[in-house]
Amino acid sequence: MSSDFERADDVRMDVGALIAAVLSRGLRIVLVTVLLLVASAAVLLFIPKSYESSASLLVEPRSNIYTRAAMDVTSGGNSVNTEALMSSQIELIKSRDLLLEVVDSENLRSVPEFSNAGFSPIGFVLRLVGRGPEQRSVDETVLGNLADRMTVIRERDSAVISIYVRSTDAELAARIANAIAAAHVKRRGAQSLTDTADATVWLEEEIDKLRPKVSAAETAVANYKVENDLFVGANSIPVTDQQLTVVATQIAEAQQRKNDAQARSQVIRGLLDKGQSLDGVNDVRNSVVIQGLLETKANLQAELAQKSTTLLSNHPTIKALKAQVGELNKQISSEADRVADSLEAEAKVEADLEQRLRDDLTRAKLTAGDATKGGVTLDSLEREAKAQRDLLENYLARYSDATSRTASNSALPDVRIVSEAAPSVEPASPKIPLILGAIGFVALALQIGAILFGELMSGRALTERTRAAGLESEDHVYDAEATEIDNDMVDEAIDDELEHAVESGIAPPPLAARPADDDVAQLSAAVTTHQLRTVLLASLDGGQETLMVMDRLLEDALMSDLSAVVVDAGSGETSALLGLTDLAAEQADYGDVMQRAGDNLAEVPWGRLPSLDRRSSRPSTLIEALADIYHVVIVDTGRVGVASSLPLFAGARATVVLVTSEDASPVAIGVARRDIAALGFELGRVVRLPAVRADVA
Repeated sequence: MSSDFERADDVRMDVGALIAAVLSRGLRIVLVTVLLLVASAAVLLFIPKSYESSASLLVEPRSNIYTRAAMDVTSGGNSVNTEALMSSQIELIKSRDLLLEVVDSENLRSVPEFSNAGFSPIGFVLRLVGRGPEQRSVDETVLGNLADRMTVIRERDSAVISIYVRSTDAELAARIANAIAAAHVKRRGAQSLTDTADATVWLEEEIDKLRPKVSAAETAVANYKVENDLFVGANSIPVTDQQLTVVATQIAEAQQRKNDAQARSQVIRGLLDKGQSLDGVNDVRNSVVIQGLLETKANLQAELAQKSTTLLSNHPTIKALKAQVGELNKQISSEADRVADSLEAEAKVEADLEQRLRDDLTRAKLTAGDATKGGVTLDSLEREAKAQRDLLENYLARYSDATSRTASNSALPDVRIVSEAAPSVEPASPKIPLILGAIGFVALALQIGAILFGELMSGRALTERTRAAGLESEDHVYDAEATEIDNDMVDEAIDDELEHAVESGIAPPPLAARPADDDVAQLSAAVTTHQLRTVLLASLDGGQETLMVMDRLLEDALMSDLSAVVVDAGSGETSALLGLTDLAAEQADYGDVMQRAGDNLAEVPWGRLPSLDRRSSRPSTLIEALADIYHVVIVDTGRVGVASSLPLFAGARATVVLVTSEDASPVAIGVARRDIAALGFELGRVVRLPAVRADVA
């Protein structure tokens, strides 16, 4: 940086002079542009006009409830919308066979536009060197010209294919487009009928093969049933199962009757043993003999009651009546005992019947087991017969549908015309307004550009101006983060401002001069006495002075048994270890960047990336955390200016120390003070060291 306070001259571009130069030649620019437009329009008038017409095809199934096959259970078919199907349809439209049909139908061989080979620059050059292409036939020439004038595309995200045809005749272009669309629809319909006819023949052959297989399978089922007595009764239940059910039901009924007879017999005998009345037992009352005895007993008891009213109990008549009643009771008991014997006999009969039924059940179970084993084979035979029969019925239904759909127009093709081509009113090419507009724009741009370039090269549009001198208000402070010009230019410009300030009587910022050892010693004392915890070292010249101060501070701190950490935020030298740049780029965690260098010493290197992310807040967070862990935190922020990393630590509880050489000018130090203040820091100390020689460094 110069110390002679010379004012730098700046060269700027005179916009007014450039505009005046363009306006002074405006008439010529307009005339040239108009002449070019007229010439271009004249040339375009001789270029044959080409007209374009388009026809549209819809590719999707057209079946519905009335035209759909009987075997088709879908609701009308799914919409065909796949890329593969649409690409196939486009290739079919551009196929040679279809285009030959169009050539024949429209007689394009007699149209000069399609039958002439036309002029080819490449072919002309090849003919000049004796290697001209082989002569093509008329069909090849017509097909080539038709393919060149035809474009087949799929409309975006749809099942519609558009066919564009260009020709010098608008009517002919529309006819060809419609002919191509109609030929494709006809061809697809014919292919559908051919496929159906081929399917009919195949189904007929398969039906003839299936009929004997179905008959043989059903015969095998019937024979196996007869041979193994596997007959089926009502409700499709095998006869053996029905027999088992009937016998089991009869056994349950016989067992119930036996138990009932035994229970009634036991009740009667219990009443007889206890001498209780048998009038409440139904089996006893239902006996005719007992009923007569009970009636006689009732009459005697009535007579006894009547006589007892007039006669004493010792009267012969009373005794005779009592004797008759007692005899009747004995007869009733005897008859009740006979009823109990009959019930026991009935229980024995039911027991014998139950045993016989159980024997029948055992025999039925054996028969049912054999039938079950045979049923497995029978089920297999029935499944095979059913599968063959279902396949035959399916083929018969398909054959019936296919036979009914082989007639012409019985099946709708999956391609149909949705928009026919109409003769175009406006030509597709050349686009005269668009071409003339482009020519006019290019002509104006080239002329104006040539004028501006000539003015700049001649120097007529360049003027010199002296940079305005004088210190302005606080708004003129240099912003290190936003400005991208070189630091030397900034220092030189600010030197000019400070020079003017001195000449105007404004004193530069005061700076007390001290010996170098005193500056470093006082800074080290402040660190070792815990007056400074976090030190941000900023260099004025970017030399080795910062390393010297850092080494002195670390040496004194370690000798005072203090823990210290060094953060490299200014060297810019990449390393293989993770460092501050990786932390700022969020490619490493806080603990990953800490590198142990001793018992009480650690360091955070620059890192593997070439630059720091100045938008990150992680470096400031790291410094705050290190200040809580270590006694001394020393950060090298590099040279003051655009490249300084001081803005990364804005808001941190730290002290900025400016390291300069002894021969640094007061103006440069004042500028550095102002730059540091502009970043929101307060300069704590200035350490001035002897300049380090290049050979020593």
